[in-house]
Amino acid sequence: MITTKTQEKYLELMNATEMHEASKKWYSELSFIKDEQLFFDDLVKTYTLQLIDKNEFANNKEIVDVLNRSQKRNDELLEIVQTHINDLELLVDNVKQPKEELGYKKEHKELIKVISEFFIDYKNLKMQLFEIFKGILKDEKQMRLLNRE
Repeated sequence: MITTKTQEKYLELMNATEMHEASKKWYSELSFIKDEQLFFDDLVKTYTLQLIDKNEFANNKEIVDVLNRSQKRNDELLEIVQTHINDLELLVDNVKQPKEELGYKKEHKELIKVISEFFIDYKNLKMQLFEIFKGILKDEKQMRLLNRE
């Protein structure tokens, strides 16, 4: 709970420029995740037969479904963050607007929670995907070695 209180105090001290910079960083990270998700899509397409053949078909299917939902959520967050950035640009103009700044701080606080949860969920998904494809590649390598002999 100390972290939450510290974050809230930090957020109260943040000015519009700092919130704007944090939002641009989120947008950059979400854009990178979008590229990673395209990479995972390519892996799924490349190894579809192995994903279907494995004994853990139901588990693999669920993880691929989670990847698809994650892609949709990432696209939604990209739009939300872009709108937030555009709105914050109005505050960065150095004109004092205390009511608007208070509203943006509240929105920024909510975005911190939502985006942090998304990053954690995505990291877990990524670890599961790496484990699946590591197993597939290991099996393929063993088959190639057996076929050489």
